[in-house]
Amino acid sequence: MTVDLFAAAAPLEPAEPAQPDGTQPDDAAPVVELRAVTRRFPGPPVVEALRAVDLRVERGDYLSIVGPSGSGKSTLLNVLGLLDRPTSGEYLLDGRVAGTASEGERARLRAQRIGFVFQSFHLLPQRTVLDNVVLATMYGGVPRARRRARALAALERVGLSHRVGFWPTTLSGGERQRVAVARALVTEPHLLLADEPTGNLDTASSAQVMALFDELHADGVTLAVITHDLAVSARAARRVRIEDGHLEEIA
Repeated sequence: MTVDLFAAAAPLEPAEPAQPDGTQPDDAAPVVELRAVTRRFPGPPVVEALRAVDLRVERGDYLSIVGPSGSGKSTLLNVLGLLDRPTSGEYLLDGRVAGTASEGERARLRAQRIGFVFQSFHLLPQRTVLDNVVLATMYGGVPRARRRARALAALERVGLSHRVGFWPTTLSGGERQRVAVARALVTEPHLLLADEPTGNLDTASSAQVMALFDELHADGVTLAVITHDLAVSARAARRVRIEDGHLEEIA
């Protein structure tokens, strides 16, 4: 999936991003809450990809969302990541309604509050590893004087401080995915949202990326991993399953 995560988001330098209504995040609220969220696509026939979905992602959660192809996983990802709007129901981010925010506000919230990790990495091949991570800080509200230091710290966190000057095309798949994780973490997002993060990796690289997610969870990062791989799903502390647009908790 090709996504412009920063569309309509101009580089900003606030201290702590406010909600669209100007208020600060509510640290006592869930990071994300979906209330009876439905997403319909016009037909004919009309496709109901999400059906009255309720979901709470608490701070520090490590959640996996598993389901077969066509189950509604991609639609749920797009809604959670503020890339799409629910047809009905409510989306709350840090306790505030965000699903009906303007496109510019949604782009700003994506850049500042949500870190994305995709199956295909989405790194810029003509930029170095460090530049790829610094780019996210430009749109995520990180003050200019702190951008390089934050990017270097994020790369060290994922074990790639020795690769900062490399081009993405010279890295292994596992290393490129770790660069993508560093890029997602550099703005200190409230939610790290991963879509099939091991889908393009071999077994050894997949194990390294999932071990990194375990470490991030131990550090208090809030993670939601969307996958069809039951082995990846089993690593999470909490699991839900989506099928035919319905979401249910897995015991």
